[in-house]
Amino acid sequence: MTIDENTTESIHTVEAEAKKRGWSAWLGAIFENKYIGFAALGIIAMLLPFVNASTYVLNIMTTAAIFVVLAAGLNIVVGYCGLLDLGYIAFLAVGAYTAGILSKMFVLPVLFTLPAVIIMCILAGLIIGAPTLRLRSDYLAIVTLGFGEITRITAQNLEITGGPQGIYGIPSFLVIGDIDFQNPVIFYYLTIIIVAGLVLAAARLGKSRLGRAWKFVKEDEDAAEAMGIHTYRVKLLAYIFGAIWGGFGGMLFASHLTAISPPSFLFLQSALVLMAVVLGGMGNMKGVVLGALAISLLPELLRDFSSYRYLLFGVVLVVVMVFRPQGLWPPRGAEAERSKAQREAAAFANGLKR
Repeated sequence: MTIDENTTESIHTVEAEAKKRGWSAWLGAIFENKYIGFAALGIIAMLLPFVNASTYVLNIMTTAAIFVVLAAGLNIVVGYCGLLDLGYIAFLAVGAYTAGILSKMFVLPVLFTLPAVIIMCILAGLIIGAPTLRLRSDYLAIVTLGFGEITRITAQNLEITGGPQGIYGIPSFLVIGDIDFQNPVIFYYLTIIIVAGLVLAAARLGKSRLGRAWKFVKEDEDAAEAMGIHTYRVKLLAYIFGAIWGGFGGMLFASHLTAISPPSFLFLQSALVLMAVVLGGMGNMKGVVLGALAISLLPELLRDFSSYRYLLFGVVLVVVMVFRPQGLWPPRGAEAERSKAQREAAAFANGLKR
């Protein structure tokens, strides 16, 4: 078999591309590792109070961690199952008001309201999911948007929820002897531990049998049903799990602020959570965590620009989505299509020759 000059030149070009991709391939292997991403974020979160333990920084980081829980829960609904939910903030409201009302009414630590929060969020998931999940795409999005607004307006007009003024003076999360978990440093570490557990649970859920069923429904609902998947039940479970994650976020939110009111649950908050999921990479929990941190922390990092910070925030988001439409850290299979030279370089790097 003879090799002409053009073939030899092409092989040399592929070799050069493979060498150039050495560092990028190495970095890619690191980022694709299923443990190193979460481990790095966990180490950074745990060491933060040793760098700056001011109340302001701890409050900002605690709020960002709660936002991560919301993004992880919405990723179950949107990223795994492909159901567009524009009213997800309603589950945060259900969890927050349930925790606030019960803890203040019975003078209980917020932690003791957890069973009631989970039950109420499951009921909320059933109420919104059971009658509407036979709808698809835009119609489902409109219904969920209405559910979010109905929840906020209902909380604004009920006496038990405090009306427009909301609920204030919510008790501490937990008190053991002289240790008050409402202390900013203690509550920050507690939030990080709870959030880490919920994120890892959501990631494992996505790789379970149910998670695979969600992904089949997302790709082609009709084909999934033809293969024996009960699509209605699977979608309903996605809403219930998403609601539980939102309820956990609401419980932490109420305990963190010790006060809740209807303006905290506007549609804008649902849009920001959805933006975090899309920006990070729908379906990849590590990307969703990264997107949630970016959405929650960027406005604070741009605070020095005063009134222009939200303009810059919007510009940054637009630029990222233009040049990285699949998200900052998309799941495997969602990466942008590579050029022919890049595919040849990857094949050569893996020991395959033309």
